[in-house]
Amino acid sequence: MRTSILLFALAGLCCGAETLAQRIARNDPSKYRAAKRVHAGAGELHFSGMFDAQTFRTNLIFLHRGVIPPGGGIGHHFHNHMEEMFVILDNEAQFTVDGRTSTLQGPAGAPCRMGHSHAIYNPSNKPVQWMNIAVGSIKGKYDAFDLGDDRVDAQQDKTPVFITMRLDKKLLRPVDRMHGGTGTVRYRRALPPEVFYTNWSYVDHVVIPAGASLGMHRHEGVEEFFYVMDGEATAKLGSESAPLRKWDALPVFLNEAHAIENRSTADVELMIVGVARTKWALDTVEVKP
Repeated sequence: MRTSILLFALAGLCCGAETLAQRIARNDPSKYRAAKRVHAGAGELHFSGMFDAQTFRTNLIFLHRGVIPPGGGIGHHFHNHMEEMFVILDNEAQFTVDGRTSTLQGPAGAPCRMGHSHAIYNPSNKPVQWMNIAVGSIKGKYDAFDLGDDRVDAQQDKTPVFITMRLDKKLLRPVDRMHGGTGTVRYRRALPPEVFYTNWSYVDHVVIPAGASLGMHRHEGVEEFFYVMDGEATAKLGSESAPLRKWDALPVFLNEAHAIENRSTADVELMIVGVARTKWALDTVEVKP
């Protein structure tokens, strides 16, 4: 239980800063904290918080970012008032949902809905780049019930019998002038709102080629964060602009006009998480220059 409290307490720095550059959460591995036997899991976990429950007006509780070392993991546990998703950005890990375990190849994730159990374990000899996203049914409400099960040597199913998210660039489809932007981006909605019981709306996967952009737009009922999986981009928020680099996270609040431009010579790969003020609020309003 003490480790569960630590996970919530380390949820991160509030990024509601005055300027766009200050608002961006920068992933800094030198600031990771080591937590042992998280939810009675194996080994230890290294992580820090990028956002916490105070960052957004909607019910996002935290974004954690870190590394699962070889032999480390998060033990089998329940959340009854929130939904969580473990995401791995490389290598592989064993994911458990409702007591069933399968190996997923990164980049991938598995959402765990309210009232269900989950865990993750790294049995390999390589560290796994990992993140954890949590959205509550109640603003700021964190809960957990540990099962005392580290899932080491768990029996596995070859095919997962739970919902998974694949961030596979081969699944993306071209979209011209997305949100009124320039060029052609490649896009896919990796998880739709039907997956979630909370107001977690979606997870999108986007690749922006050199010279292309997501145009200026706003959401009246949805807040988002943009996580840079690869590349370097320029974020625009109203009249401000600031650089985004690999592993940065940008929060965008209700009704804020924003755009993402790729002024570099290489692709920019993004994961976009949307959390609605009310369920099914999926509005998008393009903002004319």
